[in-house]
Amino acid sequence: MSMTITEKILSRHTDLDEVHPGMLINARVDIALGNDITAPIAIDVFRKSGGKEVFDREKIVLVPDHFAPNKDIESAEQCKIMRDFAREHEITHYFEVGEAGVEHALLPEKGIVLPGDLVVGADSHTCTYGALGAFATGVGSTDLAAAMLTGELWFKVPETMKFVYHGKRRPWVSGKDLILHTIGRIGVDGALYRAMEFTGEAIRELTMADRFTMANMAVEAGGKNGIFIPDEVTEAYVRERAERKYEFYSSDPDALYHSVIDIDVEKIEPQVAFPHLPSNARGISEAGDVQIDQSIIGSCTNGRIEDLRVAASILKGRHAAHGFRLIIIPATPAVYRQAMHEGLFDIFLDAGAVISLPTCGPCLGGYMGILAKGERSVATTNRNFVGRMGHPGSEVYLAGPAVAAATAVAGRLAGPEQL
Repeated sequence: MSMTITEKILSRHTDLDEVHPGMLINARVDIALGNDITAPIAIDVFRKSGGKEVFDREKIVLVPDHFAPNKDIESAEQCKIMRDFAREHEITHYFEVGEAGVEHALLPEKGIVLPGDLVVGADSHTCTYGALGAFATGVGSTDLAAAMLTGELWFKVPETMKFVYHGKRRPWVSGKDLILHTIGRIGVDGALYRAMEFTGEAIRELTMADRFTMANMAVEAGGKNGIFIPDEVTEAYVRERAERKYEFYSSDPDALYHSVIDIDVEKIEPQVAFPHLPSNARGISEAGDVQIDQSIIGSCTNGRIEDLRVAASILKGRHAAHGFRLIIIPATPAVYRQAMHEGLFDIFLDAGAVISLPTCGPCLGGYMGILAKGERSVATTNRNFVGRMGHPGSEVYLAGPAVAAATAVAGRLAGPEQL
């Protein structure tokens, strides 16, 4: 039977020769991930279930990144639960403070998640790792507990939607713009419990950073996972990072798809998703005169060095508008160090920005950029739901780093070509 890449990876993690959409399977897990919000719940379930040992201390990853370094007593208690559990079970991959970064940027960077893997994480944006050609999906904390105990979980094999991107991208158009346009086209439930397979000549030209961004936001269209066929770009990224063997999978030419959607990237300009859904996307030329108070450049979606370079190229020699808050958040310590050595920090500071330590903080309304009632922020994050970044009466506009940087200079929604 012919299979898609998603179906192949799932089948290889079972004792079955093949799987097909709708099947319920029990599959072996390569990596089980938790953070400081979700892992404490999983740890509690683990203990109440009588768990004495984790299934494999090298396959569990714990990263306090949402409220760490601790912003208050409650977050300190959450992180302590993780820290104590990691010590008790001698978890190999526990990252904190100086070693910690935004989890979905940190794990690929360190070669912990790899092509062909089956990855589960108690965080909805675990789907990020599909950029590597892995099956990666978010699960609940109870499922994470089960994975930590047994090394296995059950899945329903998803149908696959194939997105084929044709043509050459316009200036300043990134993976963030492609995925915002795609979500705008199909809606926030357009890929509900389906695999989103990204392919086409425009995809093959994307950097790994852009691929991570697109896979990251598959869940914003309801996708079970987002996935790319690994190629020479993938190989170049993982070759020096991988801490174990990996395998490339691809879809069979005659694999069956739920649907195939063709997208002409030459018609796509830098995008902005208006409140309060990622699907409210439109081109920056159609944004109108919208005054903005703050730009956040960072997160698991757009906090990599490539994203910071784009922002710096626009901010160099310019300054944020008077009274505007520009917050730069490198996603990992390695990104932080590299940006500093490349002189990007000088550009950001000269532009009036503040540079944060690596954290998820503002993305989920945690800290480092909370909005008051009536305030508006452009953010390179992945969600703009009501109250996502602070007061329910605030607004979040999603965009890539180019638009976020240009908006900071203009003080209103703007793209680089509008400066």
